[in-house]
Amino acid sequence: MTKLVSFMQKVQNFYLGFTLLCVVGLCSCAPLNVSGWETNNISFAANVTPIRELKSKADKKQTVRIQGTVEKQVPLVQRWAYMINDSTGTVWVVSNKNNFTEGQSVVIKGKVLYKSIAIADQDFGEVYLEQE
Repeated sequence: MTKLVSFMQKVQNFYLGFTLLCVVGLCSCAPLNVSGWETNNISFAANVTPIRELKSKADKKQTVRIQGTVEKQVPLVQRWAYMINDSTGTVWVVSNKNNFTEGQSVVIKGKVLYKSIAIADQDFGEVYLEQE
């Protein structure tokens, strides 16, 4: 009987030590955030352009990087269009790839383009990105 009690105490001490080791290990880990994002607030990396600034780049056909969340996806003929939101605005991205899903956080590199849509002498055009 004393051997059984001794064995049970060793097992209990092992589980206690293992649990303590796991708790200390988990507490020492850095928070796991998506790269370039902070909790509750969005912070942009130096090479990421906020979507609200894309309209000013439309006439230059610049290549930019945007970071945001996929809100919608639309299949096109041999292409896909994704609506990306970064809390400063939304923009459509046209891509040959169909590997994004709604709700996914993404960083996309693309060329800023503008499509003019003239109706009754008014321009209802839209800025969009073509993924590179």
